[in-house]
Amino acid sequence: MSKLDYQQSLAYFRGEFIPFSKANLSIASSPILYGLSIYTVFSIKWDSNNKKLYIFRMKEHYDRLIASAKILDFHTFTEEWTYDKFKSVMLELIKKNNIEEDVLVRATVFIDELIAGTRIHGLKNSLSAYVYPMGEILNKKGVHTCVSSWYRTPDNSIPSRAKINGSYVNASLMKNEALLNGFDEALALDQSGHICEGTVANIFLVKNGKLITPHSHSDILEGITRDTVIKLANKTGISVEERAVDRSELYTADELFFSGSSANITPILSVDKRIIGSGKIGPITKQLSDIYEAIRLDGDKEFTGWLIEAKV
Repeated sequence: MSKLDYQQSLAYFRGEFIPFSKANLSIASSPILYGLSIYTVFSIKWDSNNKKLYIFRMKEHYDRLIASAKILDFHTFTEEWTYDKFKSVMLELIKKNNIEEDVLVRATVFIDELIAGTRIHGLKNSLSAYVYPMGEILNKKGVHTCVSSWYRTPDNSIPSRAKINGSYVNASLMKNEALLNGFDEALALDQSGHICEGTVANIFLVKNGKLITPHSHSDILEGITRDTVIKLANKTGISVEERAVDRSELYTADELFFSGSSANITPILSVDKRIIGSGKIGPITKQLSDIYEAIRLDGDKEFTGWLIEAKV
């Protein structure tokens, strides 16, 4: 089985399936000049035993893409792209690339105009999408983190609940600072000094058997994997609390972990050089990680519609 080389793959771009290398934007386009694009990333699991592909929670990713479009007033996308149309294109993209491994699909909606200034309303929206290998965005065995000196952009500046490409300048500054100081990842604070999330993933704390995560008013992206973890925890009998989280609570947590479509569930081993719990993956983190990995292949009767089989 040959591994996917995304640079040699087919992409979806402006209504066509074309070579990835030809799916390019002008240097005078709105996404390049002003970051005017939104996106989502969803995962696909390869079942090597049964030779099947399973897409995880595509509908929810589409819904969040629509929500992001509404926030940015990308109205032509919301008017023209139904879920059925989106699903059909994504399935065709996957089929054309002959996937036989775990991959991610990145779908982007962008203002498709040249030298349009900072305008949004009334401008043409286009969709692009491509497939790339899952890889390992964060070390699955655990990461060492720091609280960033950069604050998360607030909702009335660049709203974090919309997955806006331009907003990742904020995340990149945090990540860069962390790496320069010898850490693997950064943690963001909101303007009130409460914990938000990492640069590419949501965060969970475990304290006295309870799962705690920053609520949606803490300038977080309301992640699909975050929602999955909450639902799986509730089903498993683990109490979940969504609320404001103070920085000092991280240091006394029994366990910490990230969640995200790219990060999956990643243990956090330390924060600001303070060891968390045993300094290894904790029992609740492992339990939820195992359930999460299993459900992406086998599904769950309680959560129908989470898995869509894609044709190989």
